[in-house]
Amino acid sequence: MRSDVRIETERLLLRRFLSSDGVDLAEILTDAEVCYYEPYEVFTQESAIEEAGKLAASDSFFAVILKRERKCIGKLYFHDEKHFDTWELGYTFHRHYWGRGYASEAVQALMRYAFIELRVRRIFAEADVQNVHSCRLLERLGFRKEGIFLQSAAYQSSPDGEPIFSDYCSYAMLREEYKGGQL
Repeated sequence: MRSDVRIETERLLLRRFLSSDGVDLAEILTDAEVCYYEPYEVFTQESAIEEAGKLAASDSFFAVILKRERKCIGKLYFHDEKHFDTWELGYTFHRHYWGRGYASEAVQALMRYAFIELRVRRIFAEADVQNVHSCRLLERLGFRKEGIFLQSAAYQSSPDGEPIFSDYCSYAMLREEYKGGQL
C-alpha cells in the first residue's frame, strides 16, 4: 500500500500517522477500557506518544482524523498477510467517540479503497467473542462469520499471573461479496 494514501469521508480523514498524532493517540491507548480487548497492555502517556512515531513509520496503519476537530480519534490496522491477497483489518477508537458511527464510516471507506482501488481479494478481522460491539460492527458491515477459535489468545492475566484465554470470532469478506458500501 502506498504511504501517501488519503481517504476522505464526510466527517473523517484516513491518512498515515504523524509523530504529532502522539498526544491524541495517548488519549486512546492509555484508556484501559479501550485496550481491554487489544493484544497489548495499556500504554503510558510517554509510550503512547512514542508509539505514534512507530505507527508513522509503518504502512500498515491509518490515523482516523475527525475533520471538524482535526483530532485523531482512532487507528485502523490494514496489513497484507501475504496469503493469496488476504488483508487483515483491525481498529481501535477513542472511547468518547464510540456509538457515533465513526468506526463504521472509517471501515467502510477503507473497504471501498481496498476492494475497488487495490483490488484486494479478501479482508478478514478477528474479534473477541465478548467484544459484542466489535462483532456487531463487522456483521453490520457485511462481514461473514467464518468460525470461532476457542481459547486462541491470552492477552489478559488473572491476579495471580495466570493467562486468561479468550475465544475469538473470525470474520471475512471477499471482493465479490462487497456491495460497494450499500448496507
